[in-house]
Amino acid sequence: MNYDGLDLSILFPAFCAGLIVLLTHVPFGQEVLKRGIIFIDLAIAQIAGLGVIAAHYFDLDRYGNWSIQITAMASALLGAYILGQIEKKWGQYQEAVIGITFVLAATASILLLAGNPHGGEHLKDLLVGQILWVTWDQLLPVFVLAIFIALIWFSFKKHIKGISFYVLFAMAITTSVQLVGVYLVFSSLIIPALGSIHFNGRKKLFIGYSIGITGYLSGLIFSAILDLPSGAVIVWNIAIVAIILNILISFYNKNHNQIKSIRG
Repeated sequence: MNYDGLDLSILFPAFCAGLIVLLTHVPFGQEVLKRGIIFIDLAIAQIAGLGVIAAHYFDLDRYGNWSIQITAMASALLGAYILGQIEKKWGQYQEAVIGITFVLAATASILLLAGNPHGGEHLKDLLVGQILWVTWDQLLPVFVLAIFIALIWFSFKKHIKGISFYVLFAMAITTSVQLVGVYLVFSSLIIPALGSIHFNGRKKLFIGYSIGITGYLSGLIFSAILDLPSGAVIVWNIAIVAIILNILISFYNKNHNQIKSIRG
């Protein structure tokens, strides 16, 4: 074990990145699960990642980082628009089409990276992310955007339907996938949502946020001590936290019901 890896100057920005991602992803993940479109986040995240790869492929990064962000956002919004139209016209086949969209975006990324000697590393960064290397300069604009998206969502949730949901969702995904990678984006959306499925209202949100925050915190600590890839460890920790929490809740409910039956 390497306790020297517990460097707050590295771990704290990474944890803040996780908090920013969770701010929008926990409520969006619960909505995605409710709508039964579980793989939409993977598809849009991969499309946003394809935009980043395409920007590098066509040397748009020579114009500055903003050109990459615009390309990624435009790609994700285009994907969101297409998926919104699919929901309208082919709702019953939506999950299948979303899966196909993900595969097409993923393979397009591989093709664009085929001639790049560092292509494998770029693809790994896209999937697993580089959460330990985020900087405060990166986090500030993402934080502002996350606050903006969260305010819109919690203020007008009942009115956000169809394409407006996909657009808002795409905006959140685009920035987070560049911070933490596709795998952590998917995990931040779906695992807390599944872990809080038996609750309602504010309690549902509280449980979802608790799972995500605990998973990121413990994942960063364990990855630093064990010198393992942070993204992968965090994914596992979020899942383990969700499983343990649900076991404890089931145990509590079982004992609570037994006590009630005895008293009754």
